[in-house]
Amino acid sequence: MNSREEQLKAFDRLLTIMDELREQCPWDKKQTMQTLRHLTIEETYELGDAILDDDLEEVKKELGDVLLHIVFYSKIGSETQDFDIADVCNTICDKLINRHPHIYGDVEVKNEEDVKRNWENLKLKEGKKSVLEGVPNGLPALVKANRVQDKVAGVGFDWEKPEQVWEKVQEELQEFQAEVAKGDANLMEAEFGDVMFSMVNYARFLKINPENALERTNKKFMGRFQYLEQKAKELGKNLKDMTLAEMDVFWEEAKHQ
Repeated sequence: MNSREEQLKAFDRLLTIMDELREQCPWDKKQTMQTLRHLTIEETYELGDAILDDDLEEVKKELGDVLLHIVFYSKIGSETQDFDIADVCNTICDKLINRHPHIYGDVEVKNEEDVKRNWENLKLKEGKKSVLEGVPNGLPALVKANRVQDKVAGVGFDWEKPEQVWEKVQEELQEFQAEVAKGDANLMEAEFGDVMFSMVNYARFLKINPENALERTNKKFMGRFQYLEQKAKELGKNLKDMTLAEMDVFWEEAKHQ
């Protein structure tokens, strides 16, 4: 691994390259925070994919892409005299120190839950009106549900045992089935949302990240279906002309690949 001196030298190299690109490259010169925003989101998702695939070489590359965007935004901020990369680093350093009084102060904690409770209480002391202010509106619904539950649990609004949460899941499933029987689409959707929310809560109690879990299943399903498509192609068949029984043979094969 690189020494701290080598790490700082590499970061300085990136800052220098960013300065040069901003001055000399027609594309880089045109970029604004608004034009970079969607690209940053894409890079973040690509990093997430690499992490789920446990591809550390790809994680390294994607981290570089995300870091480039951080440096890019900071460069733009310096051009308008609003902030630069040093301000960005110092701001997060100050926040980390203030939010960790058990490390940089005299507060004592027993476990991770104490740390999370202190974190949320400190946010309120900093002027936030709600513990939910830190949950971005634009988050995907599944991620948002997990963050909302995690936030409120941080101030003690939570179940005591996983068994209680599972009972809630079963209760919500029964309510969902009751609405399915009635056939009201609006009420079915509402109750299905409650089922998903309670399942996210149960996953949290089991230390399962629901977003990661669902994406792993997405990848697994896509891989198996693409295997099925390939086998059908090798036989010169079109999937829509195959029976479910025929397709199931290749599906079972895919499960063992």
